[in-house]
Amino acid sequence: MRETRGIRFTKMEGAGNDYIFVNCLEEGEHHDWPRLSREISDRHYGVGSDGLILVMPSQTADFKMRIFNSDGSEGDMCGNGMRCFARLAYEHGLVAKTEMTVETRAGLIRPRLEMVDGAVESVTVNMGAPSLRPQDVPIVVADGREFAVDVPVTAGGRRYLVTGVRMGNPNGVIFVEDLSRVDLPSEGRALESAAAFPRKANIEFVQVLSRTRIRMIVYERGSGVTLACGTGASASLVAAAFTGRTDRSAKVDVTGGSLSIEWTPDGQVLMTGPAVEIAQGVFTRWKEVGPG
Repeated sequence: MRETRGIRFTKMEGAGNDYIFVNCLEEGEHHDWPRLSREISDRHYGVGSDGLILVMPSQTADFKMRIFNSDGSEGDMCGNGMRCFARLAYEHGLVAKTEMTVETRAGLIRPRLEMVDGAVESVTVNMGAPSLRPQDVPIVVADGREFAVDVPVTAGGRRYLVTGVRMGNPNGVIFVEDLSRVDLPSEGRALESAAAFPRKANIEFVQVLSRTRIRMIVYERGSGVTLACGTGASASLVAAAFTGRTDRSAKVDVTGGSLSIEWTPDGQVLMTGPAVEIAQGVFTRWKEVGPG
């Protein structure tokens, strides 16, 4: 039997969405990742984060990304995490190019570093094409509607009109007049696991400020209230543009900052925003026993 004591990590944040990164090219690919995510994400007994992201080798891309939410569940994709992933890979010398491909459970993602005077200024991620078809989100609809717009969803004893968007992850977007009146921890928790979402969902409450600016708060599937969500910001812009509330390019203000989202004429969603390294270290509390 072998015993693992401690694991090296890098902590990064994108618009306040913070993640712990483990370089599996050095630390190995075989750990109890769900348990590690729960323990290292704990903000009192661990390092503290919205989840764990693994940098892994890939047979089809430059890298493979796996993401585990703070509750240990595995996610499909993470936009803010992807921006951080790309900057980490470049600045830690894992790749020399400023455009790369990353394999995820949501498909192949292509982040691009935006450079100014040889330094990373921001990161743009092609999030792929969204879908508002109920079966793709997935979201349960009672009728045969083609698109998941204004779907009635009951949660916590309340009725909401939700626009469902598949953007790597399932998202439920709810437009409101005043975000300050939303009880996000309570309403988000109830909606995340509502019967209408068979795979659960990120829940975004959105206030439209203008044709080119919206404000969003989010309850992330598996992580709870977070300061930002890249897939959620992308889904929110798509939902707003699809329903005629905004243009196809807008700023999305989140609790932790601001993201630029563009839904291009060819159907792709581009997200641009910050990615910042916070710390490097060793999580010495991690102990794992496995086969030697």
